[in-house]
Amino acid sequence: MADSLIKRMSTSDADFDASLTSLLDWESVSNPAVVETVATVLAKVRADGDAALLDFTRKFDAWEPDAASSLEISSSRMQAALERIDVSVRAALETAADRIRTYHQHQSQDSWSYREADGTLLGQQITALDRVGLYVPGGKATYPSSVLMNAIPAKVAGVDELIMVSPTPKGYVNDMVLAAAAIAGVDRVFTVGGAQAIAALAYGTESIPKVDKIVGPGNIYVATAKRQVFGSVGLDMIAGPSEILVICDGKTDPDWIAMDLFSQAEHDEDAQSILLSPDVEFLNKVEASIARLLPTAERADIIRQSLSRRGALVCVKDIDEAIAVSNRIAPEHLELSVDNAEELLPKIRHAGAIFMGRYTPEALGDYCAGPNHVLPTSGTARFSSPLGVYDFQKRSSLIACSAAGASELAKVASILARGESLTAHAQSAEYRILDDGNE
Repeated sequence: MADSLIKRMSTSDADFDASLTSLLDWESVSNPAVVETVATVLAKVRADGDAALLDFTRKFDAWEPDAASSLEISSSRMQAALERIDVSVRAALETAADRIRTYHQHQSQDSWSYREADGTLLGQQITALDRVGLYVPGGKATYPSSVLMNAIPAKVAGVDELIMVSPTPKGYVNDMVLAAAAIAGVDRVFTVGGAQAIAALAYGTESIPKVDKIVGPGNIYVATAKRQVFGSVGLDMIAGPSEILVICDGKTDPDWIAMDLFSQAEHDEDAQSILLSPDVEFLNKVEASIARLLPTAERADIIRQSLSRRGALVCVKDIDEAIAVSNRIAPEHLELSVDNAEELLPKIRHAGAIFMGRYTPEALGDYCAGPNHVLPTSGTARFSSPLGVYDFQKRSSLIACSAAGASELAKVASILARGESLTAHAQSAEYRILDDGNE
């Protein structure tokens, strides 16, 4: 339909492949002006530390910190926020935290080793990162779920110190965010944001300690800063717009599916919501639901722009073809709104999170189901995974050769090293070769 709010497509269209490629295209690279601004901010913070943080806070957040010490929020203030919020809100946060913690405890990895017959030991030692930085968008935007999803896996992993940074425009501090930080076990909180906060975490200042890894979402300046500091610190990912792909057999209430599409579209104008179904009449019903429900949505303007720019209702031949299209897209969130959804799992190759059945909307995963809501976007589910405990741990290889084991391995290493013309390597190994008859 020419006047349709959301694009209609069919896999039988001659230009479907090109149309899908165009629909999925999203360029995350910052524009040159943003790159230049961020580079300036990073250099200033690296050179001037707290003084630069204070200057940028005054400039970008429009409040006047007395000194660098006033940028930090005390643990007692976090606890006070936890006690101040509504009882039902606190209960919801604590329930979500318990579920997230329980799920992530299943991801914990243990060190392991084995001994060969000659006594040589080989293995792997798992250790947690020492210090992690968590960026949380601030102001009147409230993202306590982001705090829980990023902080709890770090604590389960055994991270010693978790540093949270969050901007406070005009000095506004969000109690729900502070309460979530208290529940999740965040160690220190600083009221700085933007590229300057990323710089502080990456390089350290007099007040904010340098971290080993930075996690958490942010705007284009934060994402660009994360790109530029990578290498000085580790990163979780550079996330693109949020996405949902729904596969439905036509048997789910069309209003439910329309609202599931809205749940991602309301994030921002670049978010993407796609529905695949072999039932044309069902697609028509969903489109009608979208038109009827949209005026009732609080973020109707954002949803409308998102659906019109990047959304689609796609007619497929059957569910198998829908899965093939899904595997090509590699969506952040995949809803399987079909009968016997679990039976389809062996066919799903690429998805950040898979929501199975008609009673499992993606929104539950965003807040309280338990699995992490920090997921690969923009097709990166082809090669990356949800944030988890493993992102806050590192692995060290263990090698301990017995005399006999070293002697045998050295013979192999010597040949290979000389084949690469690395004679010092060869000689280092050859020193360990035992004389025949010696122990």
